[in-house]
Amino acid sequence: MAAKKSQDRYLEFDNYSNLVSMFFARAEEGGDEPFLSAKIDGEWRATSWAEAARQVSALSKSLKKLGLKPGDRVMLVSENRPEWCIADLGIMAAQCITVPTYVTNTPGDHQHILDNSGARAVIVSDQKLAQNLLPSIISSADADIVIGLSDLRIGQSGEFSIHNWQDMVQGTDQDVAEVAGEVQTITRDDTACIIYTSGTGGKPRGVMQHHGAILHNVKGPAEVIENDFGWDDEVFLSFLPLSHAYEHSAGQFFPIGLGAQIFYSEGLEKLASNIEEVRPTIMVVVPRLFEVLRQRLIKTVEKQGKMANYLLGKALTIGEREAEGHKRKRDKPMELFLNRTLRPKVQKRFGGRIKAMVSGGAPLNPDIGVFFQALGLTLLQGYGQTESGPIIACNRPRTGLKMDTVGPPMIDTDVKIAEDGEILVRGELVMKGYWRNQPETDRVIKDGWLHTGDIGLIDEAGRVAITDRKKDLIVNDKGENVAPQKLEGMLTLQPEILQAMIVGDKRPYMVGLLVPDPEWALEWSRQEGMAYDFLKLQANPAFKSAMREAVDRVNENLSVTEKVRRFEFADEPFAIENEELTPSMKIRRHVIRERYADRLSALYKK
Repeated sequence: MAAKKSQDRYLEFDNYSNLVSMFFARAEEGGDEPFLSAKIDGEWRATSWAEAARQVSALSKSLKKLGLKPGDRVMLVSENRPEWCIADLGIMAAQCITVPTYVTNTPGDHQHILDNSGARAVIVSDQKLAQNLLPSIISSADADIVIGLSDLRIGQSGEFSIHNWQDMVQGTDQDVAEVAGEVQTITRDDTACIIYTSGTGGKPRGVMQHHGAILHNVKGPAEVIENDFGWDDEVFLSFLPLSHAYEHSAGQFFPIGLGAQIFYSEGLEKLASNIEEVRPTIMVVVPRLFEVLRQRLIKTVEKQGKMANYLLGKALTIGEREAEGHKRKRDKPMELFLNRTLRPKVQKRFGGRIKAMVSGGAPLNPDIGVFFQALGLTLLQGYGQTESGPIIACNRPRTGLKMDTVGPPMIDTDVKIAEDGEILVRGELVMKGYWRNQPETDRVIKDGWLHTGDIGLIDEAGRVAITDRKKDLIVNDKGENVAPQKLEGMLTLQPEILQAMIVGDKRPYMVGLLVPDPEWALEWSRQEGMAYDFLKLQANPAFKSAMREAVDRVNENLSVTEKVRRFEFADEPFAIENEELTPSMKIRRHVIRERYADRLSALYKK
């Protein structure tokens, strides 16, 4: 697509009434140029803007022919691929509401989302995912349409009809003109999607994101790109789950707004080679990826001898000094040398034309940010949550890349700090509420202000810094939410476990601190013919294996993200007397985490 040179182009996003109109405008500009690309049989194959528009229009008309009405919900279960984007836009073009769900969801998760959303139709990518969904669809009171992106080979449909994707997306230019006109009636206040995010009670809550909230999330980053980097022909590589609000807005609708090309990664194991092939200009990532890439870069440099290691050390020393605000003139010659030697090699590993890598979904360790900045890669940390579309704030060069902050609020976004330190947000980005959950909506939105549940401050430069979490919700290093109370409740239902605390914030997986049930442990000791000693028993490998079986039983009913991979034992039960329980018998997480910090950290080193 032709480069966009006009100043303040980001202001045009105020003029779109909905996301589909924005897409059709970009498709008209893009024409036969590539838009969505995926690797098929070892080659990148592109769907053009014009062809995508024809498929979106055809799908919209097909959904209406199946009887779907404005406001009906359509569940979308698929890995990242061009059809995901086309399905999402087609659903919205039919004036329906997309309900994205994770491919890692359990049948129980699918059942809750189907029942709560009241979805009429389900779009699923393949046979494997369909098998996990079918029991939930059969039990659903509302879902009676199943659309397979590939042949589902279901022998008997029962109460629902099955439809083939290819039959539903054969469109013409006339369809585009017709549907592009029809969607003008969709407003910014209309709900675009319902994205389910875990609540403190364990059951995922449906966040109603309206078209205006996501358009706000396109305008803000577009303003940053235009004014800090220049808005040209952008290329994105999509690999975070599109069912997550972060990728949905920043990895799909943001590039659509920029008129960018989107490539879909083959997966994390092939991400490095995909980056070198695609040569993206902007990458939307999570902190965990940076940690992995940092380790790989260090190992690569270590193998290249003394000079490479010397240059890496110099780059990091200068980078750390500059991060602390101590830039020195005498470092200039070394900076110039690094710009000709080490940094180009690092940049080449990322394709050679990266403008910025944007980290979000989970907190970023400031040291990781300094590391990449020192090697010549611009790393921007963002902050937000599903309830805000999700982007609230983001670092940008203009205001100084201070890595222990998440930068100033996005344009047209009000942020203030409440008396108790909680970060409050107001603006079009704030959700309309939780689907069919008015009490929770009223709890988090008061007088138009979204109560984020995060504690923070605003520094002298207007940058937001997150200092603590008011809520207990765990956000892993991939930005996925896990409600610890749900897992803890399931664990303590097992006869072997009296108490449990789950941790995993900013970590790759969940781990647990367990208190064995004394009565069960006593009986186990008798059966094994040994004396009962609470502490000695926990060091017994056979006893730990028995407890492992209890944890594994729970894991069978959990998603991949929620599974408790490792655990350790507490020295004694959580009690009011040792200040690990409140008078109302709730665990004091911060007290327990502090006492067992070393033990819990060790679970990630084994």
